[in-house]
Amino acid sequence: MAGMEPYSRKADAPIRGMVLAIVGMSLLPVMDAIAKFLGEAGNLSPGFIALARFGVQLVISFGFLFFFRGGIAALKPKRFWINFLRGMLIALASLLFFVAIKYMPLADAIAVFFVEALILTVLSMLILRERVGWRRLLAVVTGFIGALIVVQPSFAVLGPVSLLPLGTALLFATYLLLNRVAGQSDSAWSMQYVAGLGGVFVLGVAIVFGEIMHIGDLRFTISLNWTDWALLVLMGSVGVLGHFMVVLAFQVAPASLLAPFQYVEIVAAVLLGLVLFDDFPTLSKWFGILIIVCSGLYVFWREQRTATKVH
Repeated sequence: MAGMEPYSRKADAPIRGMVLAIVGMSLLPVMDAIAKFLGEAGNLSPGFIALARFGVQLVISFGFLFFFRGGIAALKPKRFWINFLRGMLIALASLLFFVAIKYMPLADAIAVFFVEALILTVLSMLILRERVGWRRLLAVVTGFIGALIVVQPSFAVLGPVSLLPLGTALLFATYLLLNRVAGQSDSAWSMQYVAGLGGVFVLGVAIVFGEIMHIGDLRFTISLNWTDWALLVLMGSVGVLGHFMVVLAFQVAPASLLAPFQYVEIVAAVLLGLVLFDDFPTLSKWFGILIIVCSGLYVFWREQRTATKVH
């Protein structure tokens, strides 16, 4: 993987990657909000919600590839097993996070999870051999500080359960790293399809194990009403679109460059809470959002300046 060439040699590729990452990361909190609602109001297990999310991804990506991208031949990516592993990783990450927000405050779970951007930056340096300057690293750290200000975690309540979002962070960072690897040879849609296969497989195994061992968080739900089905399809569709944008972003831009833009997710989550639940952010939260936005804008400005010089 050392010395990996970027997917696109165009000078504006990093900028396009950042825009795609912002759009994708802004959509993911919508998926999480629906999952949380289903887990609380719909009384569905985190395992079943995660399985449904990847089931919808599998159906949508299969249909698109089969009918619009060449039939059976389009369903076979060049790097099948890497993409299958991607699906297993993101599925386990989703499962751990859905379980985490059931047992700990959402703010605390998010605070632990956002170590992911730092993990991704380090992994991109060690594995992909990407050059990460001090300015880009500083932007990642600054964004993380802003995220902590926004979520204001109550660390006193954190215990062993905090390992769940930490595990999510490690799995998600590895998943994003593999996006960069697989994206050099496969299309975003074929990557989504095989990832859906991997996700359904690993979650199916987890739910069978949960049923045998009588683990409530992994139980299979049979009785669903039309509202549950509609929300599950909506959640899965939003997840497909969000991760499709993220995959495209990592195809055209370095992983370390996109790391600061992971924090857009917490900004979107706060704004979503304002719109849907009338949860108006405090002054300190707005200050944290400002820090996150500024860290991202700084990276965006530097890359745009670099692209202009290249032209």
